[in-house]
Amino acid sequence: MSRQDGGGVGQAGALRRVFVYEYLSGGGRLDDDPQAAAELMPMGVAMRDAMVLDMLCAPDCAVTVATCDAAGTNPPGASCASARPGETPTDFVARQARQHDAVWLVAPETGGLLRRLAAAVEPARWLGCTPAAIAVASSKRATVEQLHAQGVATPLAWRDDPSVRRWVVKPDDGTGAIDSRVHLERSAAARDLASRPAGSAWLEPWVEGEALSVSMLCRDGSADLLSVNRQHIVVDGAGALHFRGVDVNVIPADDTRRPALAALAAQVAQALPGLHGFVGLDVVWHPQRGPVLIEINPRVTSAYVGLSASLGRNIAAELLAGRGAGAGHG
Repeated sequence: MSRQDGGGVGQAGALRRVFVYEYLSGGGRLDDDPQAAAELMPMGVAMRDAMVLDMLCAPDCAVTVATCDAAGTNPPGASCASARPGETPTDFVARQARQHDAVWLVAPETGGLLRRLAAAVEPARWLGCTPAAIAVASSKRATVEQLHAQGVATPLAWRDDPSVRRWVVKPDDGTGAIDSRVHLERSAAARDLASRPAGSAWLEPWVEGEALSVSMLCRDGSADLLSVNRQHIVVDGAGALHFRGVDVNVIPADDTRRPALAALAAQVAQALPGLHGFVGLDVVWHPQRGPVLIEINPRVTSAYVGLSASLGRNIAAELLAGRGAGAGHG
């Protein structure tokens, strides 16, 4: 069996062959923003390694991991595969998908990338959200509008509230806090929005409170809340947002906030059909109104790193058990 090509389905006997692909460490590029790519690579490698480790610990599972020279050391125990010269990420993923029983993938939603990669994989092999759900979650505007219309608490609840003190403008399909800016006046936020290409950004009330994220496993409209994590988000003197990392599993099961957060997770899973596998929610805990959904990450997030060890359960094994080799795109 070639370490480069990953072999074919069934060559490992009863083993389920899983292809793990994280976009940057797998050779993908952010051509329009090399600085962002450099900042995100360590996070991508950490997610990749955590996913691979969990899959290798799952029963009867062999793993092939996508890699490139810029990613550094490859995780031990997995076979490695790299894109061929001139091969696009979509073609690379499609080729590897045909040679494996399941594909577990992380990529930015920006520009429809994650949706295209999902669509390139045969539904029965896909361990993730449907392309349709990814399309909604990739747009911050579409996400909050659809979920607000179905009764989920979002920043739109403050749209006409005179008590709002700050407003945020952010790319509609951007990654993390990149190119997001907080303003003290709505008029200044409106000018910022107008200065950006039409339709590329989104303006909403800034919800005051504690920045959290919710990690959950979704299936058929249900959500199993795995952990509540604390996000470190800084607003600098110019109003620019910066993501400084996440503390995983910081709110224990007996915390009085957990029921409301679990209810929000269940609401989201019902309100956006097609959420499957590991999904992250960015949430703000408002002092008076409780959890407010900010956005949905329809994929593994940085909160996955160390989560299985923290919970004492193998999330990858549960994902495989709950989805088989994939439940289809729907």
